[in-house]
Amino acid sequence: MAENTLHNGFTAYAKFGDSKATGKLMNSKNFDKWLKDAKVQDGKRIKSTDTDIAFTKILGKKPKGTKAIEFKDLEAVLDEIASHVGKTEAKKKGVAEDGVKTELKSYIKTKLQDCSQPGLKGTTSAAKTGAVNRLTDTSKYTGSHKERFDAEGKGKGKAGRVEEKNESGYVAAYKEEGTFDKKVAEDD
Repeated sequence: MAENTLHNGFTAYAKFGDSKATGKLMNSKNFDKWLKDAKVQDGKRIKSTDTDIAFTKILGKKPKGTKAIEFKDLEAVLDEIASHVGKTEAKKKGVAEDGVKTELKSYIKTKLQDCSQPGLKGTTSAAKTGAVNRLTDTSKYTGSHKERFDAEGKGKGKAGRVEEKNESGYVAAYKEEGTFDKKVAEDD
């Protein structure tokens, strides 16, 4: 993103994980990912339950069956989150709800704007230690399992698992074309 704006962030996260997405509609899963990546949803101040309630509340105002929001609905969702969380915070602090709500919405917007592109942060990779290396090294396979892989260790697929018969004989009972000469030579 050349310029971090709310609209650019919305588009990037709306497209994330869906190759067919245009970036105009964002579902709840991608919205939660955006909030987590921006460190808005921390599990203490703002929880996933709060954001899900706000998201669902805005979807309830749309036609039945709608499961995603447009960018124009983002403001309303942020208002709902700020309102929902702001009520609780205002009661705890003993201050006016409007002030907390405004401050919270501003905080969320700033965090979302400062958020970078979506990525696969915190994903796990396959462990390549001791037993895993030994068990997945195809050069050490023996017997029928050895036949399932080529010299480079790539699987042969069905050709490595099933022996296909050659059904190309000129007589129905004569199978395995070209084997007659071998059989005659063995008999001599």
